[in-house]
Amino acid sequence: MPFCQTSKANIYFEIIGSGIPIIMLHGFTPDHRLMKGCMEPIFLEQEGWKRIYFDLPGMGKTTNYSSIQNSDEMLEVVNEFIQALIPDESYLLVGESYGGYLARGIMRKSAERLLGAAFICPLILPEKEQRTVSEHCIVTSDHAFLATLSQQELEDFQSNQVVLNAYNWKRYTAEVLVGCSIADHAFLEKIQQSYGFSFAVDEQSFAKPSLFLLGKQDSVVGYEDAFTILKKFPRATFAIVDSAGHNLQIEQPELFTNLMSEWLNRVEAEQGRHNQID
Repeated sequence: MPFCQTSKANIYFEIIGSGIPIIMLHGFTPDHRLMKGCMEPIFLEQEGWKRIYFDLPGMGKTTNYSSIQNSDEMLEVVNEFIQALIPDESYLLVGESYGGYLARGIMRKSAERLLGAAFICPLILPEKEQRTVSEHCIVTSDHAFLATLSQQELEDFQSNQVVLNAYNWKRYTAEVLVGCSIADHAFLEKIQQSYGFSFAVDEQSFAKPSLFLLGKQDSVVGYEDAFTILKKFPRATFAIVDSAGHNLQIEQPELFTNLMSEWLNRVEAEQGRHNQID
């Protein structure tokens, strides 16, 4: 199994494909399988991209992370990992939830190396009480399928998804729950005590092709807070998607794949334009 040793963690990672690197940042508690599950279908029809999936400290198979105390140090480890794997290459970022927050931290110092950024249900405000979110609600349910679940499974599913059917349950268990079940919850609780960076993000505009995918029924991070940084992303597609909660990538897979593919097409077009100028 491939690992990358940084100063404060031994990072597990997987690389698929070749070409322009894309750093995939999963959210808080799951592991790289969340990103792999939603992103790999896109590349059945997209070539020329090197996908780099990895497990954040305290999650998945990453080890030797106990000295990390806060999100500043999580970011430090991620930056070291990127520098070790692709020291001189330009690259893209895709961040989901907390991974989207880390992505904005990376952009603060590495914007010149970035070709684009995509955000899936991104964490905008680390402090829960400051977020604008609605009450959790269920949009649609397949009651016949739900009757096959145990009480514990049903309660978990109802608490975390807004579209309840067999397809979503299969992907939710295979891409989200599998990572959550092996996470170091004591370590993650420690990180949540210092969840926000000690510095401001989004101070500079990012004028590269970008994408924001936000669930209209997301009761974890919501969608309204993302409006506060929209002006910092003048090349962003900004989609608020109905029938989608905090796992939009699972609940609206076709729309997710289409918008991600269109974002990659914009990145390629921008690269072609710059190559012509050069």
